[in-house]
Amino acid sequence: MSFSSSVEMYDNSSPPDVSLSPHLRPPLNSSHDSSPVSCFLTTPSSTIFTVFTFTNILLLLPLSISVLVFGVQQRRRRRGAVATDPIDVFTFHMVAMELMGMCGSVSCCCGALLQHVRMVGVGCNMFAIISCMKMFFHVLTCVERYLAVVHPITYLRLSKRGGVMIRNISIGCVWLISSGVMTLRFTLTPNFIMILFFCNLSFSLIVASYCSLAVLRVLIGPGPGEGGRKGSADKLKRRAFFTIMVIMAVLLMRFGGNLVCLSLASSSVLGHSLGCAVQVSGIWFCLPSSYVLPLLFLQRARKRSNESR
Repeated sequence: MSFSSSVEMYDNSSPPDVSLSPHLRPPLNSSHDSSPVSCFLTTPSSTIFTVFTFTNILLLLPLSISVLVFGVQQRRRRRGAVATDPIDVFTFHMVAMELMGMCGSVSCCCGALLQHVRMVGVGCNMFAIISCMKMFFHVLTCVERYLAVVHPITYLRLSKRGGVMIRNISIGCVWLISSGVMTLRFTLTPNFIMILFFCNLSFSLIVASYCSLAVLRVLIGPGPGEGGRKGSADKLKRRAFFTIMVIMAVLLMRFGGNLVCLSLASSSVLGHSLGCAVQVSGIWFCLPSSYVLPLLFLQRARKRSNESR
């Protein structure tokens, strides 16, 4: 995200004055104030991120708890008789990542409030990396829906044999890469998170676009035995197309919003403080992408609950 370049402040900040605590921000008249670390510690930027964090907690935490509660209830009712929907599994793992990212953003806010540079650096880097890596669960969801509609025979074969293993390996790779990036974060180039964010986002948009076009082609095309009739696709295909389109829409909003904020922040017209505030404001465009999978999960869960009554 555009905010990801702000988290470089901890890595790029100049060595602190030995007369000061190594964790505290120097006074405003210090030359250190012009370093990247001062970006997040400016009042506008820290206020924007603090408001974002509280908003995210108020909205996402109840949503995450609801997803986990519904998941436990479904597991108890099924008692292993029916395999769990792969999209549900992706949602559970994304919720887990969101909770970790939430902890990182809280740590970042506390560090800014206490002017504790290390706390800000660790919290913001954790939040930014989680924000980058969770997009892979959007990709996995789109690919799963694509296979179910465009290659139904292959999908059915995988659902009976080997599909669970492939799904678990994919999820494990996401967590493994996330852990590796967090571990190696401070040994990588300063702009690594920002590059990773836009690369992941571009990749996710490409995959979602391809999947949506492929599903749309199947949706409007005649199925077996339908002759020249169109528009007779079943509900599964329509739901798959809707899911992919919603994911693509929120990712596109995220990409466009952060790109605009980053471009404005890089402009020489804005001052340092205002540029930082605009750059950090890009995080607000990330909110919809955090809620799309949990909301779709709750919609499916309530529908299943009503059908079982």
